Amino acid sequence: MRIKNMAQNQTQSTSANKKISTYLTMIVLIVMALAITALFIAAYTYMTALTVEDQITSGVFAGIGLIALVLSVFLLFQSKRQTAQIKIEVPKVMTTIECTNKGCNTKTVREFQRGDYVYKDLDIPCPKCGGKQMITAIYKEVKEKEKTYNV
Repeated sequence: MRIKNMAQNQTQSTSANKKISTYLTMIVLIVMALAITALFIAAYTYMTALTVEDQITSGVFAGIGLIALVLSVFLLFQSKRQTAQIKIEVPKVMTTIECTNKGCNTKTVREFQRGDYVYKDLDIPCPKCGGKQMITAIYKEVKEKEKTYNV
């Protein structure tokens, strides 16, 4: 049950990350559209400028449009790069199976299968003595991080 809850939590967190990324992408695209609109307004104002004030206005619109366009493109690339770097590794869950005969002591480790639980008797006979087998442990594999040494 606990493993099932872990898997559901991971699924929910990855879907939440995708939603945030989608919202961010939509906001960036809206800002990009407004920036392009500001650039068109700047070009139109500059073409039809009658006074120096109209030219200054077109320059302001062009500056706002360029800054917004550059920032939106930057945010779009940064968000895509950041989501590519995030990797969620699902740990392997392993099951330990032992023979119930006292003298056999055969141990087998395999990947977890749905329906496994501790102290479950298995129908599979022991490969060594032919006796009954039982699940004695269920655990996740933990990868050790590389150790760095300061020199």
